[in-house]
Amino acid sequence: MRILNVTQSYSPFFEFGGPPVKVRALAEGLARRGHQVSVLTVDWGLEQRLEKMAKEAPAKKGSYGRVREVRGVAVVYLSKWLHYRAASWNPGLSRYLRAELRNFDVVHIFGLYDLLGPGTAAECRTRKIPYIVEPIGMFVPIVRNLWLKRMYHRLLGREMLAGASLVVATAEQERAELECGGIAKEKILLRRNGVDSPAVLPEPDHFRRKLKIPATAKLVLFLGRLSEKKSPDLLLKAFSVATAPGSLSERRADLAFVGPDEGGMKARLGKMAKGLGLSERVHFSDPLEGAAKWEAYRDADIFVLPSQNENFGNTAAEAVATGTPVIVTDQCGIAPLLKDVAGLVVKHDEMELSAALERLLKDNVLFTKLKEGCTIAYRQLDWEEPLAAMESAYRSLATRLAP
Repeated sequence: MRILNVTQSYSPFFEFGGPPVKVRALAEGLARRGHQVSVLTVDWGLEQRLEKMAKEAPAKKGSYGRVREVRGVAVVYLSKWLHYRAASWNPGLSRYLRAELRNFDVVHIFGLYDLLGPGTAAECRTRKIPYIVEPIGMFVPIVRNLWLKRMYHRLLGREMLAGASLVVATAEQERAELECGGIAKEKILLRRNGVDSPAVLPEPDHFRRKLKIPATAKLVLFLGRLSEKKSPDLLLKAFSVATAPGSLSERRADLAFVGPDEGGMKARLGKMAKGLGLSERVHFSDPLEGAAKWEAYRDADIFVLPSQNENFGNTAAEAVATGTPVIVTDQCGIAPLLKDVAGLVVKHDEMELSAALERLLKDNVLFTKLKEGCTIAYRQLDWEEPLAAMESAYRSLATRLAP
């Protein structure tokens, strides 16, 4: 089959979080299965990025922007003229669609609140090419620019979703949100995410040494965008309560925030840590990629994902892949797969989170049980099942016209 994936961010721009990781895994996995896979994405400074990455495949100048082939996947990075946050205006999009879209059997659009998806969907409807939309947890507007997001749905998103042959949900929670939002039940495909991990984990203590975290301290890790939606401020407050004098054993506990700043959250966290008297034990790192990211997971004792809403929660899955127990909120789609096996599940609540942190920091029996359970949970998190599900869906759609 000839498959086109459309996404605002793709490798090597992993600072955009989970989407580029997910799209790459699906695209390369399907290419390994013998399909012709292309990715249409945005150039966020590809030349400058590749100059710093000697082992990455080079890029060439194409008709619509930069092009490169990576592990069997043909990638087109559209030039951008304007952008607002992670959304962009790409003048080459319409030219690409007019010239190239007819060469594909099915199109998979990832994400909302951009212009790539609606533009591609409209052309698919005109040409009767079936397309799938995967909202990646964005369907329900919950934080930041709510009126803009509602306006997007009214002007662009509603029509794009209505014309889709399938809409992908990655967990029961997201499926329920889609149904409540008017998406027909029979149109929703439930397909979990997967996780890739290195064949060999890095040696311990590299991450701790970079941030000058004592080897003897217990380390709590947050890795992801420092955004309101992911609630790093809730974690900091809960950590303060859980590690207050007299609440722990004699071992020190530190907290590390790793990820890109969004909306000034990093400054807020730094100020909050100072006010709580935690400046010495709270650390910050820029986004980490490749081996450096896995070093952070490897060195952590506990990983926490305190999101208000998370369609899946790839970072929790990555932590589990390294044998690090996790705490996630019940608003994370991955929660049922990890609960009481590789982690604890709590409500999006400061006191519940602090109690779980304190329990896991103090209770060695529970900690050992969850650490050992990471191996069991990880067996349910590979990409083979999601790849088979997408391959089956694509094949079914490619044999019939779009609605």
